[in-house]
Amino acid sequence: MFAFLSFSDLSSFPSFLTGFSFPSLHSSKSYLSNHCSSPRHSPRYSPREWRGLGLLLVILLVLGWLGSPVSAAQAATLSEVAIAENPALGETVIQPVSSSVTLPLTPSAPLAPHYKLRKRPSADGIGKTYMGREIAQVMGHRAAMWLERPSRLLEERPDLLVQLLNLPSDAIVADIGAGTGIFSVRMARKVPEGKVLAVDLQPEMLDILDFFKEEENLENIETIQATETDPRLPDDTVDLALVVDAYHEFEFPREVMEGVVRSLKPSGQVVLAEYRGENPLIAIKPHHKMTQRQVRKEMKAVGLVWDKTDKSLPQQHLIFFRKKGES
Repeated sequence: MFAFLSFSDLSSFPSFLTGFSFPSLHSSKSYLSNHCSSPRHSPRYSPREWRGLGLLLVILLVLGWLGSPVSAAQAATLSEVAIAENPALGETVIQPVSSSVTLPLTPSAPLAPHYKLRKRPSADGIGKTYMGREIAQVMGHRAAMWLERPSRLLEERPDLLVQLLNLPSDAIVADIGAGTGIFSVRMARKVPEGKVLAVDLQPEMLDILDFFKEEENLENIETIQATETDPRLPDDTVDLALVVDAYHEFEFPREVMEGVVRSLKPSGQVVLAEYRGENPLIAIKPHHKMTQRQVRKEMKAVGLVWDKTDKSLPQQHLIFFRKKGES
């Protein structure tokens, strides 16, 4: 349904048309190709998943035509299907969650009361819920080429997003869930007298980010490897913390965001960009979208106050928060 340009297509484009964040496409292509393969998990539906969903729809229609109504319990079960790839046949098959997805959460200690475990995870979640929302599966470092896809420049408008932050040249900015650094690099250019703290859980992502940092010759990016519960940011240091399309994947969102809040200066801000969960026409898997209402509820729980929501981006909310008691 969606056709993305490959890196080989992009290399023939004039640089002023691509707007890509690194000057040498060939070396970047080689680096990503050597370090990444096809993404194991992507927030966008793959062609095989679309075919699987179509097959499921046909099955449901046939059941209706045969006069076999689906009960509420059956409907709930059917809604929690995982689309698994059959390596032998190269075809898409529908399997129950219990046989295709294993619960990744086996805590050795009791969970904090603000977390709950589902009996079975949904197709795109980890089986753990927070404030009524099931946490999404993480898109790993093998999806790095997808993060650097050319179409992202149109779908997410990263240059516009960074412009909307109104960063002063000496700002200390944290990029939480920085990934390959598509926003870290852009923000570093905006704060030549400041610094970007690029935070990610996966060391492989930070390796890729370091590669792009060296290509751009940017000395004001510092990479930080976080833990699942701690962004490892210094206290009272950050002017603005940006979280783009990553918060919904945090396994411990309360603890991570409490760490982010501790890192803020008294006048610091937190800005989240999330695909609009209110819009079913945005072709992103439901667990990788969030409604503005849900985001505001979860940020309030860590002591943040909503400032404004900017609607300039094509498909995402850009939601600004500040510390409680600050104006």
